[in-house]
Order: sequence, then C-alpha cells, then structure tokens
Amino acid sequence: MTDATAEIRAALAAMGLASADCDYAMTPLGGGVSCDVFAVDLPDRRIVVKRALPKLRVAADWRAPPERSEAEVAWFKLVADIDPRWVPKVLAEDRASHVFAMEFYPLPVWKLELAVGEIDPDFAAKVGRALARIHAVPAEGFDNFAQFRALRIEPYLLYTADRHPDVAARIRAIANSVAGARLAVMHGDISPKNILVGPEEPMFLDAETACVGDPAFDLAFCLNHLLLKSVWHPGHAEALGRSFAALKDGYAPDTAMERRTAALLAALLLARVDGKSPVEYLTDERQKEFLRTRAKSLLKDTPPLDHFASAISR
Repeated sequence: MTDATAEIRAALAAMGLASADCDYAMTPLGGGVSCDVFAVDLPDRRIVVKRALPKLRVAADWRAPPERSEAEVAWFKLVADIDPRWVPKVLAEDRASHVFAMEFYPLPVWKLELAVGEIDPDFAAKVGRALARIHAVPAEGFDNFAQFRALRIEPYLLYTADRHPDVAARIRAIANSVAGARLAVMHGDISPKNILVGPEEPMFLDAETACVGDPAFDLAFCLNHLLLKSVWHPGHAEALGRSFAALKDGYAPDTAMERRTAALLAALLLARVDGKSPVEYLTDERQKEFLRTRAKSLLKDTPPLDHFASAISR
C-alpha cells in the first residue's frame, strides 16, 4: 500500500464512507498532475476520491497550497445551486487531509472526444452558456487568490514572460490585469480535460483554482485548447474553429471582457508551449515554433476573438 492510498483510506474512514477494515479496490484515474485521484469501489457503489498535492507532478518546481481542495468543494456547491447537472455531487470532505469524495459519473471526457475528431459545436455552445451563468453569480467568498496566483499567474504567465524577453512586458501587463481583477467567481481551469459530456449539459470538474477574479481567464483558457488542438490536428481545424465560435457566442462576452479574453488568449497560446505546464500532445517542434511565432504576433497586435482561429490556421 502506498502512502497516498493509505492516507486516502484513512480519510474515507474519517468521512464515514468506509470503515477502516472494509475491503475495497482503489484505481488511479488519469490527469493527476496536481492531485491524487482514485476511483473507489465500495461494496454498494463506485465513488471518486481526490487529494490535493503540495508539489505538482511536472518537470519544473511547482508548488501550491493543498488547502485549494476546500475551494474546489465550495465551487461545486455554488454551481450545484444554479444547475446540479453542471458539477459532480460532493459526498464528504476531510479538510485535515485535503481529501474529498464525490459521485462517480461514467461520462465521456470532452478532451478525448475532440482528440479523435468527435467535434460538436452545439456542445461547445452549451459550455459557453453554462460558464456565463456561473460567472453571473455574485462574487462572494472565495478569498483565496493566492492559490490562483500559485497555480496560474506565476507558472503560466510570469514564467513564460521570463522565457520570452521580447514579449515579456506585454505578458506581465496582462498578468497584472488579471491579478488586480475581482469581478466574478471563476473556475480557473476550464479545459476540455475537465469537462464531461453529459446527456444534456456539460459537467465541470477540477475546480481547485476557483476564486474571485477575472472571468475572462476561464473563457480564454478553454478557447485556447480549441486553437491548440487545431494546430495539433489540422484536419480538424475547421470543426474546431466552429466550436471556438460557438463557445464564444454561447458565452456572449461584452466588449470589455472580449478585449481582455483576446489578450489572455494570446498569452496562453505561448504559455501552453513554454510555460511550466505545456500541453502534452504538442510534441512536434515545428508545431511548437509555429505557435510561438503566431502567439507573439497576436500579443503585439491583438485582434478581436473572431479572428483568432484564422490567425493560426496553417
């Protein structure tokens, strides 16, 4: 038994979900960069248990407070009050060990569908509409911006700025704008890997970076993945471009937010190549260099969002 499984078993007992001597299987789930995530097969049901890590599993030295698990649980509960279809049901929480348990949902992951060319712009529009409704909730609580800074501003924006002096001033200005905004409760990691394709609506996972900040970050973060995948799989670029437009139109940002989103999107394109957390599927150096060139051009002369998909078409 590893330290992780032993600690999670102790937490399950503390939460009253399984006795210490109960015999059950624990299966690691993918995507555990910042957390240990296990499917747990209890005698009567399967659940998911998640434990935040103080040091993330990436090549660079990247640390963040494990108390972020509390923010994730709070965000799930906030969104459940808007539409319970949009988040998993939280079953219990053990704050002392930074562990919580939630229902297991056998739904496809949006990232995996996009990767094989199953691209549905109507679903992207649903993601945009849901996100806009969540951001419309009054910004109360979630006073944990330090976690967002540690997990997003420093490793994505500031780290990238340090590696690219020619656009560093522009990226740092964007980072300062995000750091100073307190406009809405944002998720902080709206990525296709964190969205399940439900039968009616999207379901959002991994809200450990949730805090009051700039909602433009959420919109830009998700739109960025659609652009990155169009470079990775040029044959899907047209359908991904339609999904990009559908997600943006579903959200319907006002003029000021669209401007902030476009600036962030240009910076994040470069960050997902040369930040502390580069996307794992871009391994071709020619594709990486293409994105560096395009991202820098977009940082220096940022167009409206509607022009981004064509700006990086090959």
